[in-house]
Amino acid sequence: MYSDWIMGAFGGLMIGCAAAVFLLGNGRIMGASGILGGLFDSAEGNLRPERLAFLAGLIGVPAVIHLLDPTPAETGLTGNLALVMIAGLLVGLGTRIGNGCTSGHGVCGISRLSLRGMVATVIYISAGALTVAALRHLTGLI
Repeated sequence: MYSDWIMGAFGGLMIGCAAAVFLLGNGRIMGASGILGGLFDSAEGNLRPERLAFLAGLIGVPAVIHLLDPTPAETGLTGNLALVMIAGLLVGLGTRIGNGCTSGHGVCGISRLSLRGMVATVIYISAGALTVAALRHLTGLI
């Protein structure tokens, strides 16, 4: 129904606006992995209800969209659920090793002209491209 690039642009605009609102409202970077990790951190000023609300929206909005349109999203890569779960765990591990995720480094870091964010983004985009190429051409998994 909608062109992929229009949906991608709209999604990017929404993420950018959410990051700006979070930064302006809290003075902190909107990194999803940091917000999730902060739920398990006992540091003072943790703002647990705020973190829970953010994560509820992160999980709840796709759930509501799925209820409105239950057609499964097609990634074009794989329908192998085990592979998707392993990939998700590896992304989580990468966010811990890289001290941030795509929203923290890619969206917020680059927009603030952070050298660390730019370097991290180049590294994880390159690693992702190499992983897809290897899994597709060497193993045939995707």
